[in-house]
Amino acid sequence: VQLVESGGGSVQAGGSLRLSCEASRYTYSSDLMGWFRQAPGKEREGVAAFQTDNGHTYYADAVKGRFTVSQDKAKSTVYLQMNSLKPEDTAMYYCAAGYMGWGLRWDSVSHWRYWGQGTQVTVS
Repeated sequence: VQLVESGGGSVQAGGSLRLSCEASRYTYSSDLMGWFRQAPGKEREGVAAFQTDNGHTYYADAVKGRFTVSQDKAKSTVYLQMNSLKPEDTAMYYCAAGYMGWGLRWDSVSHWRYWGQGTQVTVS
């Protein structure tokens, strides 16, 4: 399984970025795909998740109303559209797949099997 993130960069506060996560060598059709982030000195935290079979979405309170998670199933790709970015959104953003915690908290790091290498988002 390979997860490849892209789309990170540096933006000013109030700006937007769209992150992409392409999954390969993976049965993408029925899973929860997640986005997490980790700032220096902080624990990795859940940002959003997308259920690939029915489109259900989950968001952390800190990003509700600003971030939107979506998918292109034909491309086995999940996106994270980030609007109204704030300096506190600065972090390395990671894509996750292979969810193992059905019925439990989606934002628990230990419930995910596969991780991408991360893409840096810096908001100034």
